[in-house]
Amino acid sequence: EGVDAVCVSVKGASDSLEINARGNKAIFPLKAWRALLEAEKEHTLEVVVTARTDGRWLRYPSFAWQVVADKLDAYVSYRLIEPGYEVWNTLQIRERCIENFEERILADNSQTDGKCMNCHVHGGNSGNLSMFHLRGEGGGTVLNRDGDFHPDGRYGVFSSNVIIPMFHTESNRRLEVYDTVSDLAVADFDGNRMILSPLTADSTVLETFPTFSADRKWIYYCSAPTVPLPDSVQQLRYSLCRIGFDQENGSWGKQADTLWNAREQQGSVCFPKASPDGKYLLFTIADYGTFPIWHRETDLYILNLSTETIHECSAANSDRSDTYHSWSSNSHWFVFASKRGDGQYGKPYFAYIDKEGKIYKPFVLPQQDPAHYFHTFKSYNIPELSKSPLPFDAVDIKEIYLNSPAEPFK
Repeated sequence: EGVDAVCVSVKGASDSLEINARGNKAIFPLKAWRALLEAEKEHTLEVVVTARTDGRWLRYPSFAWQVVADKLDAYVSYRLIEPGYEVWNTLQIRERCIENFEERILADNSQTDGKCMNCHVHGGNSGNLSMFHLRGEGGGTVLNRDGDFHPDGRYGVFSSNVIIPMFHTESNRRLEVYDTVSDLAVADFDGNRMILSPLTADSTVLETFPTFSADRKWIYYCSAPTVPLPDSVQQLRYSLCRIGFDQENGSWGKQADTLWNAREQQGSVCFPKASPDGKYLLFTIADYGTFPIWHRETDLYILNLSTETIHECSAANSDRSDTYHSWSSNSHWFVFASKRGDGQYGKPYFAYIDKEGKIYKPFVLPQQDPAHYFHTFKSYNIPELSKSPLPFDAVDIKEIYLNSPAEPFK
């Protein structure tokens, strides 16, 4: 506040960049920024910021940026939604190219009769394989497939949930959402059939957040015994579980294994995601429940699948909710939604993980206007990384919604 000029100096081993700007915003020219990054791979940049207020220049303590050779996937999609229950029916799914500032609308529920849309997910970090769900009458799952899809595009794993919202009396939590019923099913998109397992269809157990392993031989999911709800919601805790899946026969395994026991650990697992290289499983742990976005204690944890050890992602976590994550295709980056800062609005943050499994301090998705996040009254919900852009936009989704009947499944 009160700054009328700013200077930012970025110095590397062989190249540098200096920005002198009027006002309080320093905007980096993309061409010069890209050239600097290319020249300084595997090096550390020193950043010095000075600002002028009332005719006096103040230099801030310098800090460092590390440049790594492992690139992020070029595209990230996310749902933009107000962080409250009153206006959930005003939302969009958008795609942003992170190599520039180009953004486009993939789906807009103002064009689909205000239907709620859940978040967009990719298969294999590919723009040619993805899906999202339009809820309510006339809705359904919108599946985007192109070319040779087997095995990544034949099967999808889902939870089917009866979801109840509950308003908290606790001042630091706005809203609780819990399931009264939830079971798992695998959808066979070739055979238009749902494949069930008695191990994940027990009425006394709630199962949710299923995801395939990198080799598609396992399904990871969260499981909790039912408790009286809503009175005992704080005793609702989900364990991390795993069950086999045979792609050739389209059949579930005969045994479910518990990898992290909620009863013993006194916590609740949400949203497991396997790294594409098969080394890790990234998930979040809250005190209880299955709706971590308003649990400020929610943190990211990582399971090393070869050593079976679990560690907190301390470098990435904050004192607010950190969750709803996805991997980059090279397994060296992940993006997640964090409410750090104001505690209300989720923003997409990127964290780097090196070949030894060390995780580094994350940074927020850059915007063309440095003040963007102060002026945007939307949360970025469940960001998903992709190597390529998606082949559809909001006009295509409107056409599908209005004119394409849903395919029946048995």
